[in-house]
Amino acid sequence: MSVYNRVDVSVYQKVKQGNVVCGDSYYYYQDENHFLCVVVDGLGSGFFAHESSQAVVDVIKSDPLRPTTEIIELSNRRLTGKRGVVLGILRLDLKTLQFTYSSIGNIGLMTITSEGIKKRNIPMSGYLGGYPRQAKVVSGVFTSNTIFVMFSDGVQSNELTHHLFRESSAEAVTDAFRFHMDQSRDDDTTLAVIKYN
Repeated sequence: MSVYNRVDVSVYQKVKQGNVVCGDSYYYYQDENHFLCVVVDGLGSGFFAHESSQAVVDVIKSDPLRPTTEIIELSNRRLTGKRGVVLGILRLDLKTLQFTYSSIGNIGLMTITSEGIKKRNIPMSGYLGGYPRQAKVVSGVFTSNTIFVMFSDGVQSNELTHHLFRESSAEAVTDAFRFHMDQSRDDDTTLAVIKYN
């Protein structure tokens, strides 16, 4: 199996009830040695939240391999005069099988091992928006069938149940989430599921 086929990704996104645009943005990138996924939540909701979250995604798209500290610095500059954001950046090194998760604010990360052991990152408070911030960084190793779940605060903890992660693919997990969740959302909702096969 080629490296490109080893990372299975599916993203579910739903706009806050009453809005026409989502204040959350996401992006993922993969090459032979690297995988990156980012979830960005613009403060509030609607157009101005979307404008801010998309500004950060645009910074990352311009050079996905740029160091996280530079991404944060450049994003901070781009957010001048705009709403702030919270963000999570997951990087997988596909050669060493090590991951790094950098976050500012409450973008959640849950990892589920092939044995079904769930571990949830505790987010830090704060947001990125015009003043210097350092990211909280956690790292670890992963193996075949490890699942990473990144999510904005529109996802409720009780919606991330064990039965979701019994599914065989990332898309099956997001489909199960869509089926079981409350369809009326009080906030923009983004759930990114990354499975390393």
